[in-house]
Amino acid sequence: MDETTQQTTDTTSAAPTTGPARTAPTPAPAIAVQLFAGAAAEYGAESTTVHGATLQDALDDLLSTASPQAAQVIGRSSFLVGGVACTDHDRALAEGDRLDVLPPFAGG
Repeated sequence: MDETTQQTTDTTSAAPTTGPARTAPTPAPAIAVQLFAGAAAEYGAESTTVHGATLQDALDDLLSTASPQAAQVIGRSSFLVGGVACTDHDRALAEGDRLDVLPPFAGG
């Protein structure tokens, strides 16, 4: 090699980096949703499946496919998770949980 020739480094043979193995993120659990009365009427279905690790995540997924009118009704609704009233939108959900959407009811 003369002085005008430059050497290049082959980076394809570099040793692999070490460190903790990266894993794919855990997919959000599938949650069965049952909509009642006005919520079902506005949403256009009595049931659907959404994905979410928390109640808020599941609601966000549900609202992503809802019309503005359905979103308004769902926003005023009460929620049951596994048949138990839930007001904590940070509540963790698990695969197979059921979310009931109960719009405000009139009457007594």
